[in-house]
Amino acid sequence: MDPGVAACYFPRRDKRGRSAMATVVFTANLQRHMPLPEAQAPGATVREVLDGVFAANGQMRGYVLDEQGALRKHMGIIVDGVAVADRQHLSDKVAPNGRIYVLQALSGG
Repeated sequence: MDPGVAACYFPRRDKRGRSAMATVVFTANLQRHMPLPEAQAPGATVREVLDGVFAANGQMRGYVLDEQGALRKHMGIIVDGVAVADRQHLSDKVAPNGRIYVLQALSGG
């Protein structure tokens, strides 16, 4: 079974048996482009969680990820205070109740 589909039927549970979902927060500068409320989705990796969130917002998916599904150069993702290491496959692990921040990367000198 596809892991994304399996997560819908068999969501992860926290120690108390509650459904455990990561929270995704889009920063204020991204909110200027379109309303993106804080969202929750199941998943054990950044990819799985974002796939769940982007299922409802394909336009934002195209802004954050490129055609191959990798994180665009002008974007950054922070998981529980740590920048993602795998920008290509987004395989970084996410805690059951983790927080993912999606932001525009700054550059310049």
